[in-house]
Amino acid sequence: MASSLTVSTAAATGAASAASKQREGAEIITGAEACFAHSKEMLKALGFPGGVMPLRGLEECGWVRETGFVWMRQRAPYEHYFRGTGTRVRYDAEVTAYVEDGRMKRMTGVRSKQVMLWVPIVEMSLDGEKKDKIYFKSNVGIGRSFPAAAFADDEEEKEEDGEKPAADAAKEEEGSEKKAADAANK
Repeated sequence: MASSLTVSTAAATGAASAASKQREGAEIITGAEACFAHSKEMLKALGFPGGVMPLRGLEECGWVRETGFVWMRQRAPYEHYFRGTGTRVRYDAEVTAYVEDGRMKRMTGVRSKQVMLWVPIVEMSLDGEKKDKIYFKSNVGIGRSFPAAAFADDEEEKEEDGEKPAADAAKEEEGSEKKAADAANK
């Protein structure tokens, strides 16, 4: 799939919405693969595990570095069950937040199912001495902490278990096959 990066510099007109003003000066990425890679990179830069925002079918994402405003837009809302925490989370078609090191605040588009209610999550931050927990805060100020390891993506889990990520393992296997072929040719 084709992807692109644009930097929005257009000045807001009087009729421009608050959303377009928030997005002025943004790095905008389009395309599923580029957005997926960008969102993982952003989460890691903030200190979060890559699996904490498992959005699917991303079409556009953006980051205004001056203000910290980010957004991720996917084709349709997505619901995910985190086995490590026993929680179900719903992500709207567009998720927004203001980010800073170890924290996403003023989040929109994320809800967690608690008992029988969908509770909006408005903030998540790294918690604990080693920053090994993630604290999720609701719009009424009540929150819960979970181990950060419960949100590791597939590659992070393999690295923690001492395994190599699939891409690295494939390259290593390819290299050993080439060495074996070279040795057979001698």
